[in-house]
Amino acid sequence: MYVPPSARALDDDERELVELARRTIDAHTDAGPDEDGIHTMGAAVMAADYRMFAGVNLYHFTGGPCAELVALGAARAQGARQMRCIVAVGNHGRGVIGPCGRDRQVFVDYYPTMRVIVPTPAGPRSVLAADLMPLTQRWTPEGMNGLDPSLYQDPETVGPQIIRFNPRYLEDVRSGAKTKTTRFRDPAQLGPARLVFESDPEVILPANVTDIRHCLVSDLTNQDAQAEGLATATELREGLKGHYPDLAGTDGVDVITFQINDKTGDA
Repeated sequence: MYVPPSARALDDDERELVELARRTIDAHTDAGPDEDGIHTMGAAVMAADYRMFAGVNLYHFTGGPCAELVALGAARAQGARQMRCIVAVGNHGRGVIGPCGRDRQVFVDYYPTMRVIVPTPAGPRSVLAADLMPLTQRWTPEGMNGLDPSLYQDPETVGPQIIRFNPRYLEDVRSGAKTKTTRFRDPAQLGPARLVFESDPEVILPANVTDIRHCLVSDLTNQDAQAEGLATATELREGLKGHYPDLAGTDGVDVITFQINDKTGDA
């Protein structure tokens, strides 16, 4: 079996994604063991902000949608725009199942740098979507594009680090009202960065990370909040709970200070 060069072992978030897909199809399949059914595959997709969305397939002889496409539609309906990873799992303990050819083309067309969890002789591995379709062309509403290698590079490893934001923060960052971001399980490093706002189309601002402070959620200060355009540490902690529902006061977070390099950015 050919295993693409981008293949790597699953991280904790990807293992959690597999488990979500498994739980979803185990709870909602309509077929017993060795039976055909309408709902036999579950899928889960992780957005760039680590939210996870699930779906099941809807089999029909005319081409009912695969579970992966249902999950992508569910993610979009909940405001997710950029996707980090996707997986499909079969019912009755069949484990991770690789995407069909149509799904692979969809991934390349819309999310070429999304990672896809696939079965390999060494167990499930995470690979770039583009690596599942060698020498492919990418369809867009404007037509077929020629092979552009830059579309098939992992943005997390090519060029400055990426720090992703909800698009509602764009104007505050551009104006300088927001110069910090507090992150849980989303490390950064000092130096050049790309601040990516997950609008449609996305906006990228070049920046520099100038300071990183690790602290407990309970130790966040009013000054931290004010640098994020908020009033108090309590307000900041409540906002973090909206992003990370399982976050506790005893969890550690990174307070990242950044400075954008210009006021324009690329859409």
